Amino acid sequence: MKINWLFMLLISLLSTALKAQPASSAYKALLNTLYGNSTVPTVTVVDLKKMNNVVLLDTREKKEFDVSHLPNARWVGYDDFSFDRVKEIPKTANVVTYCSVGYRSDKIGDKLKAAGFGNVHNLYGSLFEWVNQGNPVVDNAGKPTNRVHGFSRTWGVWLKKGEKVYD
Repeated sequence: MKINWLFMLLISLLSTALKAQPASSAYKALLNTLYGNSTVPTVTVVDLKKMNNVVLLDTREKKEFDVSHLPNARWVGYDDFSFDRVKEIPKTANVVTYCSVGYRSDKIGDKLKAAGFGNVHNLYGSLFEWVNQGNPVVDNAGKPTNRVHGFSRTWGVWLKKGEKVYD
């Protein structure tokens, strides 16, 4: 499930064009483009923090997850996503997927919904929005960290807080 290079080019061009706008409106425009045809409802950072009994699924690549992730999140991947990684999660659970900005997590959310998971949400703005709003992330040892994988330098422009890591 590689992200289509044409889609990446389009987003890169959109990202460059939107940089002239105020950061928040440019970022929202990008996210609205990414989520345009989504069947997975989004949940805001504020709303996620109010939810109880949430299963957080990190849909980024393992090397991104290893740098940092939301506390208590579990890694499920994107390119090599497998239902074996979620088989013990009840299909009635409150599931929130996330990635860097929300594209990959939206696609995994679609797969989960198609497999019968009934309460799936995508974190609006995903990890970048979580960190940009000053919320904590942890490393593989569960210790707080300021390091955040920026996915790529094109996407990393949307991460305003934290120490950007690219490898």
